[in-house]
Amino acid sequence: MTQSKIVRERIWNRLRQVAKPDSRFHLNFAEVIPDFEGSEEATSKLEALPFYQAGNYGFVTPDNCLAELRRRMLEAGKTMIVSTYGIYRGFILLEPSMVPEGQTLFASWLDGLEHFGRPITLAEIAERGAFDFMVTGASAVSRDGVRFGKGHGFFDLEWGMFTDLGLADERTPVAALVHDVQVVEETLHPSPTDILVDYIVTPGACHHVERRAPRPRGVKWDLLDPRQIAATPPLQELQEQHGLSAP
Repeated sequence: MTQSKIVRERIWNRLRQVAKPDSRFHLNFAEVIPDFEGSEEATSKLEALPFYQAGNYGFVTPDNCLAELRRRMLEAGKTMIVSTYGIYRGFILLEPSMVPEGQTLFASWLDGLEHFGRPITLAEIAERGAFDFMVTGASAVSRDGVRFGKGHGFFDLEWGMFTDLGLADERTPVAALVHDVQVVEETLHPSPTDILVDYIVTPGACHHVERRAPRPRGVKWDLLDPRQIAATPPLQELQEQHGLSAP
C-alpha cells in the first residue's frame, strides 16, 4: 500500500466524525470530497488572505467544502472556472452577472453551477488569461504542502492542463481548504504529479507553506490511460492543439 493511500484512509476515518454527507455519495470519500463542520469559518479565513482580496478570477474545484467559497465569490463580484465532476463535461464558467439576485446559494451548488454557468473550452479559458488564484479541497494535506485528493488525480490533471497553457505557474497562489483533521503532521514525499499548495486553510487556522520543491508542469501524457483521455474532453482538445495522437 502506498504512503498516500495509507494517509488517505487514516484521514477518512477521522473525517467521518465531522463530514456532511453528500446527497449522492453519502460518506463515500473515494467519490466525493465532502463539506464539513466549520467550512464557513475556514472560508472566512481564506477571504482574509491578500491574494483572494486582490484577485477577481479564480479556478475552484467542485468539492462540496468549497460551496460557501463559490457563493461568496459570486457575491464579491469574482469570476470562476469550475470543473465538472470527473472533468467528464469539461469546465464551467460562472460569472456574477449570470446569476439572478437571490440565487447565489443555488449557483454555488453543482446543479446550480451548471444551471446558471456555461461550458467553456480550454481555448476560451486560455483567451481569458492566467488565474489570479486556485482553491481546492483535499482528502488530506501535509503541513509541508503535499495535497492528496480522492485518488483519481483530477486536480493534478487540471493543473497540468492549465500550466501547459500558461494559465498557472510557480507564482500562482494555490490554497487547500480542509478540516483540521485532514492536516497531516508528518513530512510527506510528493510524487512527480503532486501539487504543493501555498496555503492550508482550516476552521482552526491558516498555515502559509514554505515551498520546498518546484511544482510539476504540463500534462504527463505517458501516465494517462487512453480511456481517461477518451472520457475527458479538455484532454482531447489539448491533444488537438498540440497535434498529438493518443498514446
